[in-house]
Amino acid sequence: MSSDAMVHIIDDDDAVRDSLSFLLSSVKIPAATYASATAFLGALTKDAAGCVVTDIRMPEMTGLELLQRLNDDGFKLPVIVVTGHADVPLAVEAMKLGAADFLEKPFDEDSLLAAIRAALGRQRHDGERESQQARVRSLIATLSAREKQVLDGLVAGQPNKTIAFDLGISPRTVEIYRANVMTKMQAGSLSELVRMAMVAAG
Repeated sequence: MSSDAMVHIIDDDDAVRDSLSFLLSSVKIPAATYASATAFLGALTKDAAGCVVTDIRMPEMTGLELLQRLNDDGFKLPVIVVTGHADVPLAVEAMKLGAADFLEKPFDEDSLLAAIRAALGRQRHDGERESQQARVRSLIATLSAREKQVLDGLVAGQPNKTIAFDLGISPRTVEIYRANVMTKMQAGSLSELVRMAMVAAG
């Protein structure tokens, strides 16, 4: 399965899969179709990107069970659940499990495309944030134990004198550590340093 963003359509109804695939190809959104959740999971790789559109009622594994499985396995793919009118309580349950959206049948094409585009946009944003988070954490890992203590003090909004008192060192030494932290973290200002620390904390 490609790491390129793709819409993964899961439905046990051949006609539904074909019509959704045709709709997405008409607006140049790549799609792959699966007759069951187990078939999808069998093709899923760790670098899979995009979003999932799944019916909630399917044999073998339901849409809810698929959501739970994706959560358990650590996948971040946004999931759009398609439900019948009587299945709204199930859709609410799906939202609690982290579904990005749900659509009631019959839905119009514009609603589906809007939900898919929002889900793809959300995954891009999440991916960028995770990449940024990993970068900041790798920078923090280069700090010494004392530099991390100074960073903690700065993020807590403490002035140099307070940090110095808490650590039992001179304010001048704190200034040196602070300069080292700014350099190692590649931060241009204290506000940028604080933002980076908040990103790392998640």
